[in-house]
Amino acid sequence: MRSIRATVLLTAGLVTLLGLPAGAAAAETPALLYVGNGDGSHCSDTGSGTQAVPFCTISAAVKVVRPGQTVRIDPLGTFNEAVTIDRSGEPGKPITFTGTPSGLGVLGARLTVSGASHVVLRGLQLRNGLQITRSSEVEVDRSHLQPDGSTGLAVGDGSKGVRVTRSTIDIARIEGGSQGTLLGRNEIHGTGDEAALKVSDAPGTVVTNNTLYGGCAPRIWVRGAVPGSALFNNVLHSYSTGPCPAGQMESLAVSQTSAPGTRADYNLTTHDHTGKVPAYRWAGTSYSTTEAFRTATGQGAHDILTPAGTDVDSWDTSPTIDSGDATAPGVLPTDYYGKPTADDPRVPNTGKDGAYIDRGARETQDLLKGVELKVEPSWAPVGTKVKATAVADNRWPGGLTFHYDFGDGTPPVVTKEFSAEHAYGSPCTWCQVKVTAVASDGVERTATNGVNVTPAVPLTAAFTATPLLPTSTDPLSHVLPLSVLVDTEASATPWPVQRMDVDFGDGQQEHGDSRSNPSHAYSVPGTYTVTVTLQDSTGATSTAAHSVRVDYAPSGYVPGTPFRVLDTRSRNVPVWGGSPVEVPLPAGLTVPGHVLSGSMAVAVLNVTVTDASQDTHLSVWPAGQARPATSNVNVHAGGTASNTVTVPVGARSTVLAQLNAGKASLIVDFVGYYQPNTGQGFTPVAPTRLTDTRRAGGALGAGQTRTVKVAGVNGVPADASAVALNLTSTNTTTPTHVIAYPDPDERPATSNLNPEPGQDKSNQAIVPVGPNGTITLYNNGGSTDLVLDAVGYYAKDGKALFTPVVPTRLADTRSTGKLGPGATTTVAGVPAAALGAVVNVTATETTAPGFLTVYGYGGTLPGASSLNTRPGANVPNHVTTPAFGGRINITNSYGGSNHVVTDLLGYFAPR
Repeated sequence: MRSIRATVLLTAGLVTLLGLPAGAAAAETPALLYVGNGDGSHCSDTGSGTQAVPFCTISAAVKVVRPGQTVRIDPLGTFNEAVTIDRSGEPGKPITFTGTPSGLGVLGARLTVSGASHVVLRGLQLRNGLQITRSSEVEVDRSHLQPDGSTGLAVGDGSKGVRVTRSTIDIARIEGGSQGTLLGRNEIHGTGDEAALKVSDAPGTVVTNNTLYGGCAPRIWVRGAVPGSALFNNVLHSYSTGPCPAGQMESLAVSQTSAPGTRADYNLTTHDHTGKVPAYRWAGTSYSTTEAFRTATGQGAHDILTPAGTDVDSWDTSPTIDSGDATAPGVLPTDYYGKPTADDPRVPNTGKDGAYIDRGARETQDLLKGVELKVEPSWAPVGTKVKATAVADNRWPGGLTFHYDFGDGTPPVVTKEFSAEHAYGSPCTWCQVKVTAVASDGVERTATNGVNVTPAVPLTAAFTATPLLPTSTDPLSHVLPLSVLVDTEASATPWPVQRMDVDFGDGQQEHGDSRSNPSHAYSVPGTYTVTVTLQDSTGATSTAAHSVRVDYAPSGYVPGTPFRVLDTRSRNVPVWGGSPVEVPLPAGLTVPGHVLSGSMAVAVLNVTVTDASQDTHLSVWPAGQARPATSNVNVHAGGTASNTVTVPVGARSTVLAQLNAGKASLIVDFVGYYQPNTGQGFTPVAPTRLTDTRRAGGALGAGQTRTVKVAGVNGVPADASAVALNLTSTNTTTPTHVIAYPDPDERPATSNLNPEPGQDKSNQAIVPVGPNGTITLYNNGGSTDLVLDAVGYYAKDGKALFTPVVPTRLADTRSTGKLGPGATTTVAGVPAAALGAVVNVTATETTAPGFLTVYGYGGTLPGASSLNTRPGANVPNHVTTPAFGGRINITNSYGGSNHVVTDLLGYFAPR
């Protein structure tokens, strides 16, 4: 296909209309007048028409507009006025009236141009039509001309050089001796019995590249004396669905008096395809085929009468595409939408001399919807050729131009090809590659993609391994204790990594198909060798290994209202000696009314063993670790015993519990938890008595409660959120259980202590502070005296954070000799900087009733107890105590002698 340069017959005014050079006019910037009457416009017809104070009416602007000025009309205004433009511009300095390209509602009454010249109307919606009389050099563009009952456009009374382009017109009339009128690239609509366009006694009328619609009446009707008139490249649509009166059915009708001065060709007509209805009436004779029409008149040699079913509006198959005459009179370089003439490469150029202009108002365009960009390789070292490929969503193959910008400052590559190559001269971390696809009508679409240009060095694995700690108490988070993050960002990877193997040194491995930064939760603190091996897309490999120390992290305490997580009695399935039981730790929103972090590091539990078949003990430890050689609860046959347990969270967010022998029922209550980077600090205090019912208030009977002040007294500040207490029962009449809780109106279904007749029993509890700095004690049955000693508190400004350890035995007097009445033993092994320690202290082989007191080394023996000893019983208790210099003291009271076993569970170190 070949294209030719179109010979376009345009007047100087039309050239100005389309934005092309027009001599002196292009060099001037006319002043603007404004018209607007919307809310807040502050308009005035007596002002000067500024943007701040526009005219209220178009007529006011008409009265003062001068040559070269533009009147800008607010397209959202409503102007119900009849306007007559009777002022004139000058050659190269027209007076211009503009709305918007879409021509939104401007004028509700008829607009008349009368006795004026050099006037431009653009972007107007005229609801009652436009009449041009006795005027010259008038341009109408991108407007909508609706009829006032008869015509949308009327040009008459000898008007000259009127040009109407790219507009929608409902019934047009060119008449009354008008000369040189041009209608180009318009959509013109008729009615069932009214012709879309009627030209009467209007010499030199040019109708080119319009799309006309109508019913029975002709689309174009030419009559009278019209020498020099031309009808070219038009599409004549018929939407008639029924029979039409004789003589009113032809699409193109030229009267006998008009035929000698009229030329017509390259038009396309849709019509009744039965052959019974003629397409043409020329000089009084009807013709049903183009052959008959051409033979008889010499006109329409290249006309098209569409066969049945032809979609002449199709963007893909319409016979209008590339079939017009680019040299026809009045041809415009842009179409109804302002798009340029375009050559559709899918369609042969059948227009005059191989030209590619379309017939009708609209020009088929490429319709570029979008573009995607692929970059290969997307990761490569400096000097490697990178290929960028555009994938366009458009109609026409080869109809696009591509601009490839590789994002490194080099000039874009402009090509018609779908791909372009580029070699980067320096590293560029994820440079943005951009392609801009440009269609023949100027429409642009862009897409971007990244390319990682790396230094040209060998593949080198490198990594750091650091603790991975939670940063919030988000219930959806899940960072287990002893987690480590392996960061491989420091690796040199000139080519993309296709395989990464990580050996964490504890028997666990991870494999992936790209370089990543994996995390891993170890089961046991210790020193591990982590090995990372990388393999890239070229097959090269590199390995790095580091020794990593894994420890528990210091944590703050998050108190909560206790709730039960396990009670084997409800399932009637006891636990058996030698068989560990997995205890899931709740997290997230699994327990109604309790929002718990998914990243808790240490759980605080109250563990009760009851209905034991023999004397035995229970151990609790993190899942994934070996069972420690320590105990948490010691119970005698048929009895009930409980103890607070502070235990790190293990694998699968669980802990394990195992009886040493026999069988028993197991009850576990969740009290609170510790977590790094959140919670509250702990401040230990020397054991301080808060209440003793033997001396104040009397024993608690069955179902009775007692409120005790715990904050704002005895060294515990008023803003403490929770207190660590040692709770002791004595003078118990029947087996019962005692609950310590914060809100007197919301007693939990848990227990803290299980008193028994004839035995003094102790247990440590961590209890949130309730109203007015109090907690509430409840006794379930019989009666019992209770002794309450404070050993520390939790608050926002608490001095220390808790660090758990794998249970470690610090001392066992069975290898050194019993602790006699009044004797004190000093236990070392707590970290030297610790302010306090959490230990499990067990008294065994006791010869007489008594109690032990645990306190900070170097401190004064307090008048409080930590656990009560009983002959023939192993009695453990969870003890939180101050520490100094890495040591604590344990003093035996009156009574018999004891062996004392001390196990370290964790310690509190300064923040």
